[in-house]
Amino acid sequence: MFTGIIEDLGEVIEAKSVNGGMVMKFSCQFAGELSVDDSVSVNGVCQTVVACDESTFTTQLVEETLRKTSFGQRKPGDKVNLERSLTFDQRLDGHVVQGHVDTVGTVKEVLQEETGWLYTIAFPDEYADYIVGRGSIALDGISLTVARDERTDFTVAIIPFTYEHTNMHTLKPGDQVNLEFDILGKYVLRYLKNREGNT
Repeated sequence: MFTGIIEDLGEVIEAKSVNGGMVMKFSCQFAGELSVDDSVSVNGVCQTVVACDESTFTTQLVEETLRKTSFGQRKPGDKVNLERSLTFDQRLDGHVVQGHVDTVGTVKEVLQEETGWLYTIAFPDEYADYIVGRGSIALDGISLTVARDERTDFTVAIIPFTYEHTNMHTLKPGDQVNLEFDILGKYVLRYLKNREGNT
């Protein structure tokens, strides 16, 4: 489990295709504190560390992860958002993020204002019920608040600190991002659908 508060902006060092999956190596400031089998959120995807040293860690991605996330498009030099898993002595500053990506969205528009940036993200219509205005959403692992929502897109407001310390400053229209909707909202929708089916 994660909070969506990014600890480090890492970089893809290697990305190798292996039997339909991928092996990826990332630079990371806290790599020296990691151990094999630790969980790290990489752009919002919960990954298991399979190797690490003082400055990098490596993960393996199976076909299902590549199908459901934007990782298939990641290449050496790309910036990635990194967060270690939550421990019980930490404060939950963001929201509950599982690292289980629901779908991939596409950056539709980036608008710079005087004090920040507005990013509009398009997503598949089938997920429209999972997004509510002022609700929480994880975008590439970043805990954000939905500022505006339409049927097939939503907008988030990005403050300068988040812009500079995450991969948001690298995103442009057409780029793909990993989306994870609020787990509490997903449970409520599931409950209501089951209830309707039993009436």
